[in-house]
Amino acid sequence: MKAQGHKIFFLIALLSFSIGYSQIKISGKVTFKNKGINEVNITLKDTYDGATTDAQGNFSFETPEKGSHILTFTHPKYEEINKTIVIDNQDVLLGNVEIKEQVSEIDAIVVSAGSIEASDKKRASALLTPTDIYTIAGADAQVSSALNYLPGVQKVGGTEGVFIRGGTGTEAKIFMDGILINNYFSNSVAGIAGRDQFNTSIFKGNVFSSGGYSALYGQALSGAVLLESVDLPDQTSYDFSVSPIFLGGGFQKLTNDNRHSYGVSLNYSDLNLMQKVFNYNTNFVDSPKGLNGNFNFRIKTKSGGFIKYYGMYTGNNMGVKSESLEPGSDFSLVRLKGKSTYHNLTFRQKFGKYLLNVGSSYAFNRSDLNFSTETNNVESDKTRLLTEGNYINLKAVLERKINRISAIRGGFELNNADEKLNFEEVRKHYRDLISSAFVETDLGFSNALSAKIGVRAENSSYLGKNNIAPRFALAYRLAKNWTSSLAYGIFYQNPESKYINGPANLGFQKSEHYVLQVQRSSEGRSLRLEAFYKKYDQLIKTYNIIPGNSQQQQVQTALNNDGYGYAKGIEVFWRDNNKTFKNIDYWVSYSYLDTKRDFLNYPVSMKPNFAAEHTLSVVVKRFIPEWKVGANLSYLYTKGRPYYDIASRWEDGKAVNYTRNEGKLKDYNSFNLSFNYLPNIGKKDAKVFPIFVLSISNILGSKNVYGYNFSTDGSRSSAVLPPVNTFVFVGAFFIFGVDKTEDVINSNL
Repeated sequence: MKAQGHKIFFLIALLSFSIGYSQIKISGKVTFKNKGINEVNITLKDTYDGATTDAQGNFSFETPEKGSHILTFTHPKYEEINKTIVIDNQDVLLGNVEIKEQVSEIDAIVVSAGSIEASDKKRASALLTPTDIYTIAGADAQVSSALNYLPGVQKVGGTEGVFIRGGTGTEAKIFMDGILINNYFSNSVAGIAGRDQFNTSIFKGNVFSSGGYSALYGQALSGAVLLESVDLPDQTSYDFSVSPIFLGGGFQKLTNDNRHSYGVSLNYSDLNLMQKVFNYNTNFVDSPKGLNGNFNFRIKTKSGGFIKYYGMYTGNNMGVKSESLEPGSDFSLVRLKGKSTYHNLTFRQKFGKYLLNVGSSYAFNRSDLNFSTETNNVESDKTRLLTEGNYINLKAVLERKINRISAIRGGFELNNADEKLNFEEVRKHYRDLISSAFVETDLGFSNALSAKIGVRAENSSYLGKNNIAPRFALAYRLAKNWTSSLAYGIFYQNPESKYINGPANLGFQKSEHYVLQVQRSSEGRSLRLEAFYKKYDQLIKTYNIIPGNSQQQQVQTALNNDGYGYAKGIEVFWRDNNKTFKNIDYWVSYSYLDTKRDFLNYPVSMKPNFAAEHTLSVVVKRFIPEWKVGANLSYLYTKGRPYYDIASRWEDGKAVNYTRNEGKLKDYNSFNLSFNYLPNIGKKDAKVFPIFVLSISNILGSKNVYGYNFSTDGSRSSAVLPPVNTFVFVGAFFIFGVDKTEDVINSNL
């Protein structure tokens, strides 16, 4: 037995020696662009043999295998490579094995010149969320007001709209799920800006493009705000809100199958009580009142598609009394009755490699203004200005993915406007159908280089003319956290219908955008530098047919498309979210703008009265968990804008515009503060989550001025002021059924 054991031991040792002796060494180096790549896994397919590259990309391992085998090279950021080798009795030296970068939707650079996005967390330019908008002190929970704290947007006041980089408020368009909103702002009177008619909570994200925007959108010379509505709520919830200004409530119902939801909300507002508390600059003879209601439903199809509907109705009234600038009367009065409705229906569905987005909207807007004067406490007969508009939008976009980060999309859009105006003996009926077709492609060349190329073509039935607008953008990754983008585009827009009061040979207004951006993004921090140049051509020129006064704005009629202009500047944006200071999210935005225009009734090329040379904003948000309180402050500064009193006269059969009065407004300053108290935050058994809000706008009481009104002859003037210098809001919001704890903490409410 002992001899037998020795034999077995000898055989095992001999076998082990033979196996060890027959091991073949396989070695080489893995490179990308002649640079060694570490942590690449090399495996001999269908075996347990392999290795991982070192810092220089070198690898080596031994194997007893013989014959033809496949060697596999894998790395998360590079494409997998399979290399066939033959193993005999000699070591295998592979030399350099060159691999290719894997183009990834997550790692690939995204073209972002001119755009600030808040819907896709994978994009480094993600900035404002709905909670951000709610918690910016002084933004009044309005999307349009929150945009004033981003680079490129001008704080104008006195009129609604988003004023972007030297553009008018009507040169920026707002879209919901890709569909144009023709009546985003409520009806109002001259000198008081209309408010957002859409509840911020219905949007899950937004893309704000201050220039060079996509070919999918048109009819905007300056920029586009793309709002994306929520799909399905997380769960059924109910809410109720109360304050001295408004009363509201609503619910969102999610069905048991988590595939359907519907919701309703209703809100009523009245400023009558606040007029008695605060010293208003505006004398409201009829306090502003409003009723807003909306209904929505959402359906998720079995194949993963979505059908979404949103409907809104708003009715509002107000009356304003101001000192008359004209001889023969003591006061001027204007009363408003406004009605507005909007309906949006969209459908999106994937069909294999294709994604279809189809949507349509209908909007109706009615503004009923009555003007009168008062002398010795006796009011004159009223003059009525009634305008009504019906708008229909239809859009279809078909997209096909080429690879993970490349795609091509195209479609068409129809925009129909039907407007009527009645003013004394004047009757106007304006109709226009704008038909558009577009195509655009995203080209991902690598994780460091991508491009977006598109073209849009439009036809206006009213103008009887066509246009073709190319768009191009390029993005390149400079380093790990540094990216750059370049964008160019041509943009067209119809003249505003309010200036079309007589026969004129008009065409599209035109602008060209050049945008260069450099951005550094890391976890919790973002730095954005942007330079731009915009050239305007074919802007409309007008002539005053009714002089401006304290009752109403000037009525102008379009003459031609001889206007022109430019805008250029630089912008800086820095955001630090809980990185430098614990539980503090803050950002700083600065814009420099140099712009001039010769358009509308301007007699020469001048700086527009809605453009400020310097704009600075600071936003700070701090959540204190132990107190269950969120504290938010903001500061907004703009350099004083110019103001003009422009009149018209006929000379030798030609309209001549001239400036009677001009000057510069004082600098705009506003420091705002708000607090949010959430007593039930963190309570696991809570069934109701109240939020108590205290907000103070312009806490220092700065005497800001938006502009000036002038008498018919230009001899008298009055300042256009905010309705109130300092405003205090107190409100309570109750949410039933949904624990907002994590959302609140993560968003620093």
